Amino acid sequence: MQTRFDARQLADPDTAEAEKVLRKCVHCGFCIATCPTYVLLGDELDSPRGRIYLIKDMLEQDRPATEKVVRHLDRCLSCLACMTTCPSGVHYQHLIDHARVHVERTYRRPLAQRLLRALLAKVLPYPSRLRFALRVALLIPQALRSSPLIPAPLRAMLQLAGPYGTVARAAVTAPSALMPPPCAVRGRIALIVGCAQGVLTPGTHAATQRLLVRAGWEVVLVSGCCGALVHHLGRRAEAHAFAARLIEKLRATSAAGELTAVVVNASGCGTQLKDYGFLLRNDPPLAADAARFSALSRDITEVLAQSPLPVQPLAQRPVIAYHSACSMQHGQKLDAVPRRLLREAGFEVREIAEGHLCCGSAGSYNILQPQIATQLRERKLANIERTGAAVVATGNVGCIVQLQAGGARSMPVVHTVELLDWACGGPRPAALRISSPADSA
Repeated sequence: MQTRFDARQLADPDTAEAEKVLRKCVHCGFCIATCPTYVLLGDELDSPRGRIYLIKDMLEQDRPATEKVVRHLDRCLSCLACMTTCPSGVHYQHLIDHARVHVERTYRRPLAQRLLRALLAKVLPYPSRLRFALRVALLIPQALRSSPLIPAPLRAMLQLAGPYGTVARAAVTAPSALMPPPCAVRGRIALIVGCAQGVLTPGTHAATQRLLVRAGWEVVLVSGCCGALVHHLGRRAEAHAFAARLIEKLRATSAAGELTAVVVNASGCGTQLKDYGFLLRNDPPLAADAARFSALSRDITEVLAQSPLPVQPLAQRPVIAYHSACSMQHGQKLDAVPRRLLREAGFEVREIAEGHLCCGSAGSYNILQPQIATQLRERKLANIERTGAAVVATGNVGCIVQLQAGGARSMPVVHTVELLDWACGGPRPAALRISSPADSA
C-alpha cells in the first residue's frame, strides 16, 4: 500500500511504525473471510482491510477521528484472526492499537460512553474494586438487570457479572502453595496472578500452581494487572503505568533468583506480556527489561508441554470441546499444544466448527458492543452444542465469562489447567462439581 506521510509525521516513532504496517498491505482481502464483524455485518468498513483504509486516511491527514471512523474501529474485537490469515505479514495488532490511542486523544465521545469506559478502566484491573462491584451487582434484582430501561452496555455488564457475585465473596488475591517443591527443582518461575481472573475464577491460579510444583518448578507469585484491559481502550498512559509496575515487580523477583520463565495462564494477558518489548521500546528506563521479560513470557501450556505431568486414572473423564481463545491461537500462535496436553491427560477432545471466529469476549468488548458480542456468543455456542461434548475447555478467563453468560444453553466452561490438574490428582474443577455422571463419557 502506498503511503504519503511527510518527514514531520514520520519523526514520531508510532506513526513511523504505523507506516511500515500500512506499506505491507497489498489489498488482497484474505482477512475479510476470517473477520468476525465482517462475517456478521457484511460491511467492508467492518473488516480489517476497510479499517486499514480508514486508519491510513486519518493518520495521513493528521486529523481528529470522526464519528464514522470511531464507530467502525470500536467494532474491531482485536481478535487478530486477520493476522493469522494475512499472507503479507501485516501487523494489524500494532496498527489498531495506535489508531485507538489517536481516537482517544482526538475524539470526544458522548458522555455515556466516556463514563462507561472510565468505569471499566477504574474497576476491572483492580481486584478489590472488582470484587466489590460484583457484590453490588448481586444485590440488583434479576428483573431490573434485564429491564429495557437500562442501557444495553449496563445490561450486558450485569448479565456477565451475575454468576460471579457469590464467587467474589470467597475469592482470594493469590493461592498459597499446597505442597512442597520436589527435591530436584527444574528452575524458578514467576507466575503472574494478574487482576480479574483471581476474582472471577480463583481456582485457575491454584490449579496452575499445583501443576507447576508437581512438574518440579519453584513458583513465585507476582500480582498486578498487565495493562491489557486499558490498552485496548486506547488509554496509553494507564496501560504504560500498569506495565511499568509489573516490570518493577518482575525485576525484584528476578533479582532474588534467576527466572526460567514468566508464566501467564490468561491468554489475553500473555499476548500483552509477549508484546512488552515492542510497546515499551521507546522508554529507555524500561525498554531493556521489557524486552527481557517479553522473551521469558510463556503461556502455562508452553511450560507444561516441556514438563512430564503425573497423570492419574480418573473414574470419569468428560468429553471436551476445546475453544481456542483468539489471544491463544491468533495472538500467541498456540493452537495445537493445549489440545495435545488434554489428550495426553486422557480426555477426548472434539473440534468446534468455525474455531477461528471469536466468541465475542475480547476484553471488555462484550460490554462495549453487547449486540455484536451476543451474536458471536450464540454462534459459538451453537457450534459447541454440535460437538456433543459435555464440557468446554479454554485458556482465557474472558472466554469463560462470555460463554457461561449464555445461560441455559451453556455447558460448563473450564480453564484447561483445571482439567489437567484434575487429571494429575487435583480436585474436580468447581464448574464440574454440579455435573451429573450422565454428562460424562
